[in-house]
Amino acid sequence: MARVTALQRRYFAATLEGAENVDPQRPGLFVGNHALMGVLDSPLFVYELYRQTGVFPRSLGDHFHFPTPVWGKLVTRFGAVPGTRENCRRLMESGQHVLVFPGGAREVAKRRDEINKLVWKKRTGFVYMAIEQGFDIIPFASLGCDEAYDIVYDGDDFANGWLGKRLLGNDKVNSLMRGGDLFMPLVKGIGPTLLPKAEPFHFSIGKPIPTAHLQGQENDPAVLWQLREQVSDAITSMLSSMDEARKAQPRPLWRKVLGARKH
Repeated sequence: MARVTALQRRYFAATLEGAENVDPQRPGLFVGNHALMGVLDSPLFVYELYRQTGVFPRSLGDHFHFPTPVWGKLVTRFGAVPGTRENCRRLMESGQHVLVFPGGAREVAKRRDEINKLVWKKRTGFVYMAIEQGFDIIPFASLGCDEAYDIVYDGDDFANGWLGKRLLGNDKVNSLMRGGDLFMPLVKGIGPTLLPKAEPFHFSIGKPIPTAHLQGQENDPAVLWQLREQVSDAITSMLSSMDEARKAQPRPLWRKVLGARKH
């Protein structure tokens, strides 16, 4: 993993704080926000987590990853499995740390007004599994990853256009694209290119949220929603604090030249 991520780590100057909140001997469910495009954030987070704590979590991935040529093999190599309750249960019962992005593919396909925001819809499956297995939920936040690219044309633009409407009018295509959720945005990085801007990546891990006291209540919608909101509030709070902290950090000139934000 060190070799695979070496260039990314230097370019994005990835940092991680809050490693003291991770107990390697107590498996937990890592829950975080997924970045725009979804290919830059998770490898760096997992590497930094492993480097600082020795924990290598098994990721629950969106189903679209695995049939994709080359990419599917790569994510599998990094320990990811399709994000089903059965797979999650097997991993938890075998005592492994697990990582999940509740926003899945929809959060990866962000719209313009969703930068650095959670896009989880009404999903509660991750809290169901945490309660069922009595796993602590370990919230984490990623900042900077969404800003490596600018959105030129987002999924809503496409869905509302002539071609998008025609495609979504076909039942098979509509189902395949999940009602437009999988319409990926057109993005640009440095200038008009797809090279990502040299935006520093920051990761933060929050305090574990226990669930053992809720075991047996995983079928109660009110309990699930309350816990889900507790997790999302923790991540949103970390994002806000990290954004304030980075404003005071100086940016080298070369990063500004390569598109990084000025603060």
